[in-house]
Amino acid sequence: MKPENLLIVADSERDANMLYAVRLFIPDPFIHLRIGGENHVILSDLEIDRAKKLARHCHVHSLSQHQQRCAKDGKKPASSAKIIQQFLRGHKIRKVLVPANFPHGLARELRRLHVKVRVKKGALFPERELKTADEVKKISAALMMAEVGLAEGIQVLRRAKIARNGDLFVHHNVPLTAEKLRAIIDIAVIQAGGVAGQTIVACGRQACDPHERGSGVLHANQPIIIDIFPRSQKTGYFGDITRTVVRGRASEQLRKIYHTVGQAQDLAFSKLRPGVAAREIHQSVQKLFDGEGFKTAKTRGRMQGFFHGTGHGLGLEVHESPRLGQGSTDVLRAGHVVTVEPGLYYHPIGGVRIEDVALITAQAPRNLTKFEKVLEI
Repeated sequence: MKPENLLIVADSERDANMLYAVRLFIPDPFIHLRIGGENHVILSDLEIDRAKKLARHCHVHSLSQHQQRCAKDGKKPASSAKIIQQFLRGHKIRKVLVPANFPHGLARELRRLHVKVRVKKGALFPERELKTADEVKKISAALMMAEVGLAEGIQVLRRAKIARNGDLFVHHNVPLTAEKLRAIIDIAVIQAGGVAGQTIVACGRQACDPHERGSGVLHANQPIIIDIFPRSQKTGYFGDITRTVVRGRASEQLRKIYHTVGQAQDLAFSKLRPGVAAREIHQSVQKLFDGEGFKTAKTRGRMQGFFHGTGHGLGLEVHESPRLGQGSTDVLRAGHVVTVEPGLYYHPIGGVRIEDVALITAQAPRNLTKFEKVLEI
């Protein structure tokens, strides 16, 4: 099959497709073209030498040289659209496929220059879904960074003292807050080589909102959800882990919730096989929760129970295909790397979520997460 001609204009620090294409962090938007199966990048002089050394699979071109060639009067630099048009003309190409997030203004300008721009249906790089052995190592390394941060956070919780009113505090009677614990976790992640983003430390009722980051003083005898999803500073791949812990004693009701969430995760893992519809895994988790009496419904204006997906793909984005949720149309394949993170959330008890990362193989799934699961600490 004739390879598709692709065009991306973005920076590679924030755009996962661009990073996948060039394997090099560049903070400013630049031009990438895949023509006849070969990769070309047009870069500022600032980046050229670094790109030639680190992106050897790409043909590296000078932006300034192209600007001079395309300038109408020899003085005014040409636009990106004009440079792209001239580059494509040199390769006798008039049509390119672009990602769905391609800049609209640039697409209009290219069309005015008689370059046909069409958004590629589906994923720009479908092969991104299936991780190579090298990519699995990079995800595992990022996951280890998350585990380092989690270990540091739990150690602080273990050492924390319990005040008479149930508040947690550290040395010199300083209250232990979600913000303080999050900072400790994030610093540990940075020291391990990652960048922590939006780490969650949510206690008690705050944990009933799965994406609540958490704030204020942490309390004993209440669930604390810690969710860490760092990005490797070196590779750009993500790790993702969640644990729910209690400093002190958990109530019997909370113990039952925690045990049931653990059962649900085990059930989901048992069904992670190539050819299985992702939606079916989610439905089996929902069925288990319902059977154990943990219903999902809106109560007093807010959702309670299990109201998010069972998991999601993990790689150069923290949330990518495949999705393990009710609306998913994905089918699992060997090489997929997915999170498995069932959870239950009830007022006023709080929330419980447990998350590991799994590699789908031809046989049993491989759990890439090594961190222990302990409720009371």
